[in-house]
Amino acid sequence: MAGEVALLTYPIGVFRRRSDSKTPDSGTDATAAAQDGAGSASGAEKNQPTAKGRPTPKRTEAEKARKERVRPPLNRREAMRKERERIKAQRARSRQAMASGDERYFLQRDQGPERKFLRDFIDARRGVGEFFLPIILAVLFLNFVPIPQIQLLSMTVWLVVMLMLFVDMTVLGIRVKREFRKRFPDDQRRGHTFYALMRAMQIRRLRLPKPTVKPGDLV
Repeated sequence: MAGEVALLTYPIGVFRRRSDSKTPDSGTDATAAAQDGAGSASGAEKNQPTAKGRPTPKRTEAEKARKERVRPPLNRREAMRKERERIKAQRARSRQAMASGDERYFLQRDQGPERKFLRDFIDARRGVGEFFLPIILAVLFLNFVPIPQIQLLSMTVWLVVMLMLFVDMTVLGIRVKREFRKRFPDDQRRGHTFYALMRAMQIRRLRLPKPTVKPGDLV
């Protein structure tokens, strides 16, 4: 009887010892897996870039943002509206720059050292052209006065001013050509004389870009 009991208890003990022996191995595997996970997590944290201070956008989000920036207008009317707004903003910026003297945003016709010299050359002198517009307005006003003597006087003034303007513009054009060739002998562009004469015909306070020299200054 005792032998049968021993035979029955022996396998049970053996099976129990085998199951107990597997327990430490599973615990060891779990610990190793946890350590590996922690190591990989710390490695991932080390590999993440921290210089930008913000997460990198996904490729789909970046592509969507790029398409929004370059998205064409829906119709012709919207395209024309956007073009008018762009031109209006550009003109406002150019006008503000010409009033403040910021040459970076000047119109193309006013850019360059050649045009800067022409403006200074005209602004450094007094001429009939800058008084032409006020005189013309005064003559037109006097023509509406119902007095023959005043109307005759206004016409005389008109003829005298036109003659003086013609002489002044002719002499100024010759001087501009001569001085410009001395300063810029290699420049082959045209229109410099016309640019200078048109500026001379404007009232000094209304000239754009604003004058940077005073009458009588050497240029």
